[in-house]
Amino acid sequence: MQARTLLSACLSFISPFLAAQTISYTEDIQPIFTHSCVACHACYDSPCQLNLGSGEGAERGANKVPVYDGGRKKAEPTSRLFYDAHSVAEWRDRDFFSVLDKNGSQAALMSRMLELGHAKPLQANSKLPDDLDISIERKNQCPAPGEFADFATKFPGVGMPFAVTGLSDADYKTLQAWLEAGAPVDQQPLKASAAEQQQAEQWEAFLNAEGDREQLVSRWLYEHTYLAHLYFNGAEGGHFFQLVRSRTPSGQPIDIIATRRPNDDPGTKVYYRLAVVQDVIVHKTHITLSLNPQKLARVKEQFLGGDWKVTNMPGYGGLHRSNPFDTFADLPADARYQFMLDNAEYFVRTFIRGPVCRGQIATDVIRDNFWVVFQDPQHDLYITDQEYREQATPLLALPGQFDNIGDMAGLWRNYLAKRNEYEELRLDSYADAPNPSWAHIWAGNENALLSVFRQHNSASVRKGLIGEVPQTLWWMDYPLLERTYYQLVVNFDVYGNVSHQAQTRLYFDLIRNGAEQNFLRLMPADNREAILHDWYQNSGKIKLWLDYEGIDTDTPTALNLDPAKPKADFVSQLLTRYDSLNASPDPINRCDGAHCSRKDLSAEFQRAEQALSRLTNKPAAALKVIDQLPEASMIRVEQVDGQRVVYSLLRNRRHSNVAFMLGEELRYQEGLDTLTVYPGVLSSYPNFIFNVKASDVPVFVSALEHVKTQQEFEKNVVKQWGIRRTNPHFWDYFHDLTAYIRETQPKEAGVLDMNRYKNL
Repeated sequence: MQARTLLSACLSFISPFLAAQTISYTEDIQPIFTHSCVACHACYDSPCQLNLGSGEGAERGANKVPVYDGGRKKAEPTSRLFYDAHSVAEWRDRDFFSVLDKNGSQAALMSRMLELGHAKPLQANSKLPDDLDISIERKNQCPAPGEFADFATKFPGVGMPFAVTGLSDADYKTLQAWLEAGAPVDQQPLKASAAEQQQAEQWEAFLNAEGDREQLVSRWLYEHTYLAHLYFNGAEGGHFFQLVRSRTPSGQPIDIIATRRPNDDPGTKVYYRLAVVQDVIVHKTHITLSLNPQKLARVKEQFLGGDWKVTNMPGYGGLHRSNPFDTFADLPADARYQFMLDNAEYFVRTFIRGPVCRGQIATDVIRDNFWVVFQDPQHDLYITDQEYREQATPLLALPGQFDNIGDMAGLWRNYLAKRNEYEELRLDSYADAPNPSWAHIWAGNENALLSVFRQHNSASVRKGLIGEVPQTLWWMDYPLLERTYYQLVVNFDVYGNVSHQAQTRLYFDLIRNGAEQNFLRLMPADNREAILHDWYQNSGKIKLWLDYEGIDTDTPTALNLDPAKPKADFVSQLLTRYDSLNASPDPINRCDGAHCSRKDLSAEFQRAEQALSRLTNKPAAALKVIDQLPEASMIRVEQVDGQRVVYSLLRNRRHSNVAFMLGEELRYQEGLDTLTVYPGVLSSYPNFIFNVKASDVPVFVSALEHVKTQQEFEKNVVKQWGIRRTNPHFWDYFHDLTAYIRETQPKEAGVLDMNRYKNL
């Protein structure tokens, strides 16, 4: 008896040890997290800040304080993974609690959350219960280990994975065995390949060159690329890199200088280093930028080829942050602007996929779909006219550096006054310049034409002109592009308080207005007032009177446009003149004949696109199903042979104006909503997936056309073709979207986010 007891005790001791040896975090656990957890648990909007994209994130654990809180009165300490702490003990000091450690006789918190979900599986293919809140505005409970019992009693339906088909039995058992064994993490740091390392060293040598000119250039380049996932064209390895400031030079381990913002005082000598991205790539923060020897040579020529000098190396602090035009005044403006133009898609993406990966600050100030073009550097007065540049620079300061709530109103009035003084200077100066012509619109490469689509609190950017002719277009010059980047990216603090975030939002409203008014200069003078009032209807007219400078209604345009429909004529000529640069020709949404599909597809897929084109260019008042559709639906069209094409079905909401921070629903014109059909995945946050056989697409479209009510939509569309969160194969369909991106745009692929997936 004693022998059996002793043997049992030994086995109970040895069993977890053996499990720990046979289950590898890298080979077994991270793939499960990537498949079933990362779609929610990544970036700043991870529920309870639990980031499961790496072993470091799993070991860090959870925190009750949300990163996104637009109403906080005091800024929160930063909690950026890989930056702000580097050990479990340091994260515990920052109030992160473990989800992996056992709590006395209790299993690990993650184990109990998984058990709660596994014990109450959702009914296959059913709608979720109405009382289960899946909105991104929901209040996450984030129970600490000692609070779980009470949590499970109050919220029995909130086990993990949350509100989606559960883990397979095999994955569930693997995770539970790993947790029971003490959750050992064997993750090894990713390392650059030899070819990648060689190119990284070349860039680091350039960025760390001695000399005031060289160091000023490097500081500017760092502030403009620190957010990028950089990759080396043609180099084996397939890794992505981030440019960081380190205390250590090349050849030594990187020691990141973790300042709150990238343009805060580092407090020590800086070495610019390229660090391999260590966590799972997620689409919503995957903003790519390529590097290669040719680009390095071009950057050297752009920035160091001329004869210019540094009069005084700039310092740091709030005043320097507020005005990058003054901070980098010695750096040739044409080099700065040209670098941003060459990589314009990257920069516009950073506005809405950067620090604001939930996007609420950046998106409620923009239309649901619009196009962006850029002013040619040779016709940008800030680039070509030194006197104008010296007058304008002091007026281009940006708010948000000082966040005392009591001073907010005074600060805002000061920056608003400066901005309007600048707009007055700009209007007068351009009135004396040559009238804008086609030569004034930059046409350097495929970045020249961009489309932006807003999906409520997120947005997407693509090269090319996609969709129907939008209500608004932006024409951005260098001061507009640079101010937007610094306001929404470099200077934006996602952990900041209500004053900082409000100032950011209010000033971006002025930037949008400036880009719109600049576009009006291309329109006939007699048409500008009417176009402007179409953009700022109803309460928007109050904003025109209160905050915006007047427009130029006298200076003519050099463009020959039809006065009866100047915007449509401009777009028609733009598409013709810039056809070779338009990366996304769009026969589906802008069909100009009988064939509304791409020519390089099989006949069956062409017929599918022909049918899908029937959904475009119709207002919701005529196409009632638009009222039932979320912002970004994915349609997976599959042939009998297994080949498939993925389409994004985007809902473009219409508003009388987007000029105010609050009351968006009061300005909503739902009867004017339209749909865009895009071949590809045009959102980081799919709201729903429809899986349709290619031969059934005409029937699917017909069903959509005949929907009048929510009940009809659910019965005739969702039940037949919809992939609900409870579908037993949900994850197969969901991750196939990423697989499709990998096949069509390999460098852009990343795990998509399902926090906005709807309960249809």
